[in-house]
Amino acid sequence: MQTDIDPRNLIGRKAFDRNGTKIGTVDEVYLDDATGVPEWAAIRTGLFSRDAFVPLEPSELIEGTLHVPFDRALIKDAPDFGVGRHLSPDQELQLYHHYGLDTAPPPSLPDHDFGKLAGSEEP
Repeated sequence: MQTDIDPRNLIGRKAFDRNGTKIGTVDEVYLDDATGVPEWAAIRTGLFSRDAFVPLEPSELIEGTLHVPFDRALIKDAPDFGVGRHLSPDQELQLYHHYGLDTAPPPSLPDHDFGKLAGSEEP
């Protein structure tokens, strides 16, 4: 998603799934703690329903509406953490896992000492 968009401008916008089916309306936007970049949107999925969290990174703002590249059923089945509270790192991981966006562990650094004897030095 475009990072230059003011997250306050997302609130109240209509949201659609990958097939163009209306999901609901953006209720809240959650920012990344470290970068301040909009990371999640809580979508009100119905008049008496709950908010469903959707990732903003693969989503797009097109002609004033939010388009989320996931099926409506998957979005509605997202873990429910309630709105108005901070998302914990564990909750974010659950959401990433739900959407199949698991982040890979960082690559391990090569072990330059592999095969050397402790205390030995290279010439």
